[in-house]
Amino acid sequence: MHFRSLFFPAAMLLAAGTVQAAIDNATLDAAYAAVEPRVIEWRRDLHQNPELSNREFRTAEKVAEHLRALKFDTVETGVAHTGVVGTLRGGKPGPVIALRADMDGLPVQEQTGLPFASSARGEYMGKDVPVMHACGHDTHVAMLMGAAHILAQHREELAGTVKFIFQPAEEGAPPGEEGGAALMVKEGVLEGPDAPEAIIGLHVWPDDAGSLVYRSGSFMAAADSIEITITGRQTHGSSPWLGVDPIYVAGQVLSALQGIPGRHIDITRGPAVLTIGSIQGGVRGNIIPDDVTMLGTVRTFDRGERERLLERLRATVTAIAEANGASATVDVTYSTPVTGNDPQLLRQMMPTLVRAAGEDRVFEGNLITGAEDFSYYQEHIPGMFIMLGVGDPSVPRSERPSNHSPFFTAQEDALIVGVRTLVGFAMDYAERGGL
Repeated sequence: MHFRSLFFPAAMLLAAGTVQAAIDNATLDAAYAAVEPRVIEWRRDLHQNPELSNREFRTAEKVAEHLRALKFDTVETGVAHTGVVGTLRGGKPGPVIALRADMDGLPVQEQTGLPFASSARGEYMGKDVPVMHACGHDTHVAMLMGAAHILAQHREELAGTVKFIFQPAEEGAPPGEEGGAALMVKEGVLEGPDAPEAIIGLHVWPDDAGSLVYRSGSFMAAADSIEITITGRQTHGSSPWLGVDPIYVAGQVLSALQGIPGRHIDITRGPAVLTIGSIQGGVRGNIIPDDVTMLGTVRTFDRGERERLLERLRATVTAIAEANGASATVDVTYSTPVTGNDPQLLRQMMPTLVRAAGEDRVFEGNLITGAEDFSYYQEHIPGMFIMLGVGDPSVPRSERPSNHSPFFTAQEDALIVGVRTLVGFAMDYAERGGL
């Protein structure tokens, strides 16, 4: 990722010292130093014991036990299957805000060689698979547990209420199940007497450890899953003219689809990516099959261009199939909206980010074509989504393992920056007047 310099005035950034007057910096620094070893301990335990989406039973139990020990006002379990929602009311009047962490691991065989590497296994689509926290959700949970610890210690100085959302299934619910942020919202996590008016989420990323990366407005892409079925007519491979070859048609479709983002989308409104990651058809080399299934993903940053891309995709697939005497269906599953940062909220809370990481370690980043279901919360309330660097700065950026890699890991000294960010958001939001 390449960065541009901050666009916020230096005077506003230096105003950070006027916030959190209720708790002096020395007290907070001592609290951070005290909780840091526990955050690392929690992270290692969670990393060694990952669980797949909608199956985060041990993780949820550990989180709920922690919140109860801190004497939270309420601790709800079983939200959206395995989610945990804790409510902490401060000693001073103020708004309700939310802090979110996701909890699930991935079906990945860990190859980090860490002493606390995962050897866990789970069931994914009917298969026994290895499980790893290959996207850093173990760190997200540990950081939010650390923030809960500090805010509970200082609840009398806290203005307003903080809702802690420990969310399952960010990586996607198993087939046939609902899950993730969409189900949390559906089950009312943003409603009721403690409905939050703003929310923040963090995600670890391979940038330099301890850095915070943001982007005003759109930051991470909307994602759609596509399934294309091309139906021809089976025949012997020696006589293709006696049937209709869906594999030949699929090859034409695959080539044509790559021209859509480059030639039919207004890239000034944001980039688009169209990828076919799976083509399945046929069982023998001398049999032309009846049908071929193609699976893929579409990533966009503009709602209008998304609709135009999908419309062009359907038209292209249908026309190519018909031209070859085949037929085709295109099924689209809308996975996640665009994730980003509410510009006003980001501007208001920028001093908090600077205080958490340091003025020279807060950067504006490029668009990210990965997707995040945090966006479902942002469809209802203003939100911030910040990337926390956890990469080893001694290793070139291009050589650091990315999220979802079997080698992905985190520099643990960066985690306290995430805790500082979460605590700062909770303490500063009311002081800055809300939205």
